[in-house]
Amino acid sequence: MSQHSRQHLTTWTIHSGADFGRAIAEIRARRHLTQVQLAEEAGLRRDYLAQLESGRTVTLLEHLLRILRRCGATVTVSYPGDDGEA
Repeated sequence: MSQHSRQHLTTWTIHSGADFGRAIAEIRARRHLTQVQLAEEAGLRRDYLAQLESGRTVTLLEHLLRILRRCGATVTVSYPGDDGEA
């Protein structure tokens, strides 16, 4: 997973389900949310969110990312910097 700043955003380039999970975990931490709180906001079970964050429940996501990469696409996740700086 690569991470860089651009115009007050932190951006993760997603190559795998594990990258996606790490981005979720970091954004959740930046928002000062527990897994329980974010799971409730998202309508998920906390244990499922934990699996996503650890990259264990990502089979469908892995397939979708592979399809997008084969088509030449890049998938990124962006999040505003905490203090105007990322």
